[in-house]
Amino acid sequence: MALENTLIQDKLTETFDTSVFNFQEERDIFSIETTADKITALILFLKNDSDLRFHFLTDLCGIHYPDNEADRQFAIVYHLHNWYENKRIRIKVYLSGEKPEIKSISNIFLSSNWMERETYDFYGINFIGHPQLKRILNMDEMISFPMRKEFPLEDSGRTDKDDRFFGRTTTNC
Repeated sequence: MALENTLIQDKLTETFDTSVFNFQEERDIFSIETTADKITALILFLKNDSDLRFHFLTDLCGIHYPDNEADRQFAIVYHLHNWYENKRIRIKVYLSGEKPEIKSISNIFLSSNWMERETYDFYGINFIGHPQLKRILNMDEMISFPMRKEFPLEDSGRTDKDDRFFGRTTTNC
């Protein structure tokens, strides 16, 4: 029996009711959204259910949406894989921009340890209960988080990117 999206959706809504929502197929990956307080229970359910068997965490990453409302400015995205049926699922959780934090799943998937540290390092998202949440790629002395979209893309003081130096002008000569 192939693992169909309808079976996944039915099992999740039966167990989690309205805490799982926004079910959709995006680029051949079944995607859902949940709340930060339900992520641990949801991940455990997807891993341990005898029909679903999402035993492999493919990826965990962060996203910054600075233009969203305050309680949806950051997102954590989890990609899980059921190798038995070759089925993938994406779970998205939005977090507050003022205090981005979510429970660690490093006790469920050991591979998330590094991924959570990387997400913390680049976005400043706190993973509650992580065994060693500290920078992994950037210097410990850094006070900012480089993947946050808080700074302009170009330095307005740079002259080496002036269009005049490349033969592009706004007026016809």
